[in-house]
Amino acid sequence: MAAQKDLYDAIVIGAGIQGCFTAYHLAKHRKRVLLLEQFFLPHSRGSSHGQSRIIRRAYPEDFYTQMMAECYQIWAQLEHEAGTRLYRQTGLLLLGMKENAELKIIQATLSRQGVEHQCLPSEELKLRFPNIRLARGEVGLLEKSGGVLYADKALRALQDAIQQLGGIVHDGEKVMEIKPGLLVVVKTSCRSYQAKSLIITAGPWTNQLLRPLGIELPLQTLRINVCYWREKVPGSYGVSQAFPCFLGFGLAPYHIYGLPSGEYPGLMKVCYHHGNNADPEERDCPAAFSDIQDVHILSCFVRDHLPNLEPEPAVMEHCMYTNTPDEHFILDRHPKYDNIVIGAGFSGHGFKLSPVVGKILYELSMKLMPSYDLTPFRISRFPRLGKAHI
Repeated sequence: MAAQKDLYDAIVIGAGIQGCFTAYHLAKHRKRVLLLEQFFLPHSRGSSHGQSRIIRRAYPEDFYTQMMAECYQIWAQLEHEAGTRLYRQTGLLLLGMKENAELKIIQATLSRQGVEHQCLPSEELKLRFPNIRLARGEVGLLEKSGGVLYADKALRALQDAIQQLGGIVHDGEKVMEIKPGLLVVVKTSCRSYQAKSLIITAGPWTNQLLRPLGIELPLQTLRINVCYWREKVPGSYGVSQAFPCFLGFGLAPYHIYGLPSGEYPGLMKVCYHHGNNADPEERDCPAAFSDIQDVHILSCFVRDHLPNLEPEPAVMEHCMYTNTPDEHFILDRHPKYDNIVIGAGFSGHGFKLSPVVGKILYELSMKLMPSYDLTPFRISRFPRLGKAHI
């Protein structure tokens, strides 16, 4: 039996953005919380590192757009508490052909949810953003509240806030074993802990923790190339030139997205929303042929649409996506152990939504009524997850 001092209301495994926001909400509600991270912080092994992410309300699904309303409020609250700027409004430009179905659905969702946006026909788009070349007569949809989240600053602010609120953060401490029960026992590389509830937000390592608990989720881990492209004239695609974040639909097999230059002086981040199967333990393995194909797709896009960028990446970094088959999150309790909660499968679009994801995981762990309808996020939506997997 662990000593009383090692008994927690909740243990959170994984100190990425989802785990940090979960621990933050628990600590805010005066719960005794322990946040465990296998690597020493900060690290670049998961999905939450790097300087920037896009924040947007623009989604095809109403439920994400609705969740984002509260996310913006919580991001602003964290910014105020931390005294650090975490969000910069730049606007988000959705780019595609007029007939693109996803663009039409997003516009309908924004209208239905009362989100301010503007449709830009080709001629108006050319005038507004002359440094975008419309290679095929594309149109634009501008969501005004879109912008940039400063990711690494947000993680630091949250980790500080958790500790200021009385939560405990242990990094460099890998979970070796989880023993379910009325009190869950978590054995790490250092010691054992007990908690009334356990929340697993372990990104690409989720199934490694869940397999011994009798469940394997349909998660695919991908290695993503994060590419930065040199401006021919420094600052020409910068925030100071009122250049927005953008998201391209139907211009390549998968979405292409970009953020204004600024992270690295004179470089703009333009990336492909897709990657290659990867083992998280071997993330830095040599580039696969498909990596080269992905960069070629981006080079063609940059050459055709962003003529003031050099068409070869100047810097290439990597991050991990953990995707579900439908690219919707998993926010649910373990089917057998109702005091073990799982947050997984954020599919490359979870960062902006983490304030509400953390709130939902806190509510599930404390057996409170969830603030949102969790139907889209339940494990049971995967019918092939039969008895062999549970």
